[in-house]
Amino acid sequence: MKKNKQVCIANIGKPRGLKGEFFLNSFCSPKENILNYIDDIFIDNENKLSIEYIKKINSKFLAKLKNIDSVDEIKEYTNIKLYISSENLPELKSEEVYWHDLKGMIVIGLNKNEILGEVKELNNFGANDCLIVKPTPDSVDEKERLIPFIKEKFIDSIDKKERVLKVYWQSDY
Repeated sequence: MKKNKQVCIANIGKPRGLKGEFFLNSFCSPKENILNYIDDIFIDNENKLSIEYIKKINSKFLAKLKNIDSVDEIKEYTNIKLYISSENLPELKSEEVYWHDLKGMIVIGLNKNEILGEVKELNNFGANDCLIVKPTPDSVDEKERLIPFIKEKFIDSIDKKERVLKVYWQSDY
């Protein structure tokens, strides 16, 4: 059973035209999956958005909110993050994991079996996905680390139940 939490799937980009349209920046993979959630998007638990449409134009998405009909109105929403409930995400195979599930996991370096920190964020810097690991009170030191998310090379195992990620990484890297 999934724990119900908010998952950021997009943000509102810059306005386009004069009638309240905006560019939508999808964080889904593939990006087109944003189209599956058009009826489920909200800003926070209290503010469900009524999206009139989302259209793919070349490699970008153009969207419009219902009852927002001017560039001045939509400008107020620029850069706002859009969420869905984790209940709306498809089930994964046992070896797969959503990025949002990695956040908050304790990272243990297997070379010396030491706590390196906690996953605070994930980013894709072009070549590969990267874990941003911040120190915790139990960490071996106070360093922030960037660890490539490459299974078998750097990632040994992910224990979703215990919330532990074991990596081939040393504290002095």
